[in-house]
Amino acid sequence: MGSSSGQGGSSNYDVSFKILLIGDSAVGKSSLLLTFISNSLLQDTSPTIGVDFKIKLLTVGGKKLKLTVWDTAGQERFRTLTSSYYRGAQGIILVYDVTKRETFTNLSDVWAKEVDLFSTNQNCVKMLVGNKVDIESERAVSREEGISLANEHGCLFLECSAKTRENVEQCFKELALKIMEVPSLMEEGSTIVKRNVLKQKPEYQRPSGGCCS
Repeated sequence: MGSSSGQGGSSNYDVSFKILLIGDSAVGKSSLLLTFISNSLLQDTSPTIGVDFKIKLLTVGGKKLKLTVWDTAGQERFRTLTSSYYRGAQGIILVYDVTKRETFTNLSDVWAKEVDLFSTNQNCVKMLVGNKVDIESERAVSREEGISLANEHGCLFLECSAKTRENVEQCFKELALKIMEVPSLMEEGSTIVKRNVLKQKPEYQRPSGGCCS
C-alpha cells in the first residue's frame, strides 16, 4: 500500500546523472562536495582514499535530479582506479586551487589529458572550478586565466569557496542545466531511472517513514 505516495524508491526523481570531481590532491574536492551535500560550514577534511561518492537530490530547471557525485583521490598512487570512474559520467568538474599555481597548470598537463583518455561520453559536460577564492590575498591564478583555460578546453567556468559556500551550489546546478541541454546525456540519465523503477518489486515494501541512508 501507499507506493504511489512517492516515499523512498527510485521513482522520486526524473533524471539521474553521474558527476566526477577531479584535480590535484588538497585543492578542496571533498570540501566542495561536502559543502554541496550538507548545509553546515565545513571543517577540514582528510585526504580521500581511492574513491568516495555522495548522492544529492535537487530540482533544477523544473526536473527532479539525482546527482551521484564521485570524489576521486588526487594522489598518484590511486591513479590506477581511474578508468572505471570515468565510465558513464555525464559531467566532470575539474578543480584547482586559485592560491596554488601548480594545481592550475596540472589541469592542462595531467587532468584534461586524462579526461580525453578515459571519458566514455563524447558529449560529457566539463566545468573548470577555481576553489578557495576566500583567500584572495594569496591568489596565484587570475580569474581571466581561469576563463581562458576553460575556453581552451570547452569547459564551463566558475570560481568558488567551499569555506564560505560562495558559488558551490551554483557549480553543480549550472553543470546539471548544461547536461540537460544535451539530448544524448538527458536520454541516458532518464534510462537509468526507468531501469531502476522496473527493478523494484512492488510486493516487497519496507514500512515507510524514516530516511533512507
